[in-house]
Amino acid sequence: MENKTQNALPDIRHTDVFNAPIGKVWDAVATADGLSAWFMPNDMKPVFGHEFHLNAGEFGMSPCKVTEVDPPNRLSFNWGKDWTLTFELKDLEGKTEVTIIHSGWDADTLTEFGAPHTMVRGRMDQGWAGLHKKLGAYVEA
Repeated sequence: MENKTQNALPDIRHTDVFNAPIGKVWDAVATADGLSAWFMPNDMKPVFGHEFHLNAGEFGMSPCKVTEVDPPNRLSFNWGKDWTLTFELKDLEGKTEVTIIHSGWDADTLTEFGAPHTMVRGRMDQGWAGLHKKLGAYVEA
């Protein structure tokens, strides 16, 4: 990543334990159907280097690229021009600890849509809180 650490903003992190086996949670975060069910429509494949798009509704098709695949523990992909989204899963004997990390925030950077990261980060943090709950409801169903 470029040298942006001087004005870096903290990563967004949400962690919770879901009453679902790690394989079911992995399928929910590492397949196109799983991600579509609780996040956004997409054409993701859990293959290193795979380029895909998230359908971000009014914001259009957002380009992504898978940067790390370690089934069933960790998946990361670049999202848009600045961000990285990471799912960390930890097996807890039939339950799964899930951490969602949204990184790449910088106080001096604007999104593709001209909004400052400082403004967007707060909204995205709230959004991820709700999406994390939605993921939990999906895998616990």
